[in-house]
Amino acid sequence: MLRLIRVVIVLGLLWSAYWYTAGFGLRSGIEGWFATQSERGWQADYAAIETSGYPTRHRTMLTSPALADPATGTAWQGDWLELDSPAIWPGRQTLRFAATPQRLSYFDRTLVIEAQDMQADFHLHPGIALALDRLALTAGAWSISGPKGPVANADDVTLSMVQTEQAETYDISVNATDFTPGEEIRRILASSTVLPRSFDALKLDTAIQFDKQWDRSALEEKRPQPVAIDLKLAELHWGELRLFAAGKLDVDAKGIPTGEIALKAENWREMLAMAEAVGAIPPQAVDPAERVLNMLASLGGNPSALDVQLNFRDGFVALGPLPIGPAPRLILR
Repeated sequence: MLRLIRVVIVLGLLWSAYWYTAGFGLRSGIEGWFATQSERGWQADYAAIETSGYPTRHRTMLTSPALADPATGTAWQGDWLELDSPAIWPGRQTLRFAATPQRLSYFDRTLVIEAQDMQADFHLHPGIALALDRLALTAGAWSISGPKGPVANADDVTLSMVQTEQAETYDISVNATDFTPGEEIRRILASSTVLPRSFDALKLDTAIQFDKQWDRSALEEKRPQPVAIDLKLAELHWGELRLFAAGKLDVDAKGIPTGEIALKAENWREMLAMAEAVGAIPPQAVDPAERVLNMLASLGGNPSALDVQLNFRDGFVALGPLPIGPAPRLILR
């Protein structure tokens, strides 16, 4: 019996030594990362840092964290941020965010984010590169507000990013329940249809190949850039408006896409009016566009439904045979 007690005591002391050593290393790594970003010209600071969770976990609490990258004009700050991982393996991290307002800025525009139970689960591969194996961001009820009032809110959101067998390719999915755009978005769209308060469905399922895998260098150096996109399904239901999209694009080093995206739109005339309202189509092109799209819809047998293809070629995009304009540059900054 005494021998068993001695063994338990020795194991407890060894585990305690490991826990404190690993916790000190984890905390020092976080402090070192913030210091390195400050040396690179970022704003990277916090008011306090504390470690808890003994004996089974490491929980590191950062009070008043703030990050700002002057190169991209982006900044984030919150009341607190908690990093939580099993004591046996710090590469399985859970980041928990404060339910109190967070602020996300891009140059001179600031968005206020409020979210219940918002957390991000990271599974990282062993090694100093900390390559991403999978990421899941979840939140309960959330809202985003801008200088002119509410931008959007939803009952929840789920975003996942899972590395495939090809290290540079990730399966990405997004799903938001009861997504509700703010009044400013409704005003900009200038819809002539009485649309319901919220979307019936807002989903995205895609696979993206990047020029390198996501790891710690994505924050410290250059963001991985997309080189191929397999859009398996994008789905939007908003009252009478229904939009489905699927297709594949290749992206060159300048961010210019080439390929085709198949679109199916129900109540497409209303969507055309919205595209005109937001400036996606110049006013002088609306009537020719409507005539061409009406002809294409008639060929499909249902004048209110449109099956067409977005064609990306030589830096331009066309809706079926109808030129739209320059293609967007797909560059992550």
